[in-house]
Amino acid sequence: MMFDIPNDDTLYAALLARDPAWDGRAWVGVSSTGVFCRLTCPARKPKRVNCSFFDTIGGAIEAGYRACKRCHPLAPAAEGEPAIKALLAALEANPARRWREGDITALGFELSTVRRAFKRHFGMTFLEMARLARLRAGAAELVNGGRVIEAQLEAGYSSASAFREAFGEWMGLPPGAFQANALLRADWIETPMGAMVAVSSKDALHLLEFTERRALPAELIALRKDAKGSLGFGRFAPTDMIEREMAAFMLGQCSTFDTPLRPLGTVFTQEVWRALRLIPAGETRSYSQLARDMGRPDATRAVARANGANPIAIVIPCHRVLGADGNLTGYGGGLWRKQKLIELERGFAAKGDIR
Repeated sequence: MMFDIPNDDTLYAALLARDPAWDGRAWVGVSSTGVFCRLTCPARKPKRVNCSFFDTIGGAIEAGYRACKRCHPLAPAAEGEPAIKALLAALEANPARRWREGDITALGFELSTVRRAFKRHFGMTFLEMARLARLRAGAAELVNGGRVIEAQLEAGYSSASAFREAFGEWMGLPPGAFQANALLRADWIETPMGAMVAVSSKDALHLLEFTERRALPAELIALRKDAKGSLGFGRFAPTDMIEREMAAFMLGQCSTFDTPLRPLGTVFTQEVWRALRLIPAGETRSYSQLARDMGRPDATRAVARANGANPIAIVIPCHRVLGADGNLTGYGGGLWRKQKLIELERGFAAKGDIR
């Protein structure tokens, strides 16, 4: 897990020094370029605020980063595994190809062996890796104003229906469901902890989630229904505002967010989300403590469900809630992110910035 490796300051120092001791043990994702690298990468070193560190290659890929073409972070794992080396070379040569199990066996590789090898080294299968690469490319085309057919071709899908199905599984809605000039607009923002989807109207932020969050498809469907179908790609001022505030937060400069929020939820879940925002940065609560703070000591389970349904990550700080025993509990963005957020906010508390 992420917290088995040193803190980010130590890893950033290793990155600046190109310390070979960390080869194969940690990787850096650079939000300004969208790539992830080995800590020994010869490229110009990124600013600290743009860096996010991972203990697995799969974690970097799932967070939205692609492999650097200078330091080839996938290569060390590939050197000892002929199947990995061959498949990664084929994927790099033709990233738009739609891979199937038969393609792997046709190259002379045994499916279960390949699956275990990729899971062991990257935390995901080869087919999952190829699929994510294609869909990210297609989504970027849509955000930039491209037509669905252009996004489909960019993602490497020859079949429009297959692209719509895969896109729908990932985002919860087919690409054609996103309208032009919509009341709600979705766009991606890059953070040191990975890419996030932000949905805003002219006046407020309605959703902010990490791109691999499993609840994201259902949340987008609910937002679209509430907006009577008026959901599209693009951004309004609240998305620009949260992007600036998130950069300052990740840099450790400011613990507060002033972007106006309008999360979709029931009266009770809204009450829980307001209570979460009253927990100072650097402090944590248990579910039962939060329920007592709300004057609802018998509603611990309902509070926990509302906490898990939070659609605006970090800004509504559901990561500040721990299990009754003080241990980390489930977090939609991944436990490694929860750990990093808590550590980051302890820094705010140490500086007295707990507004």
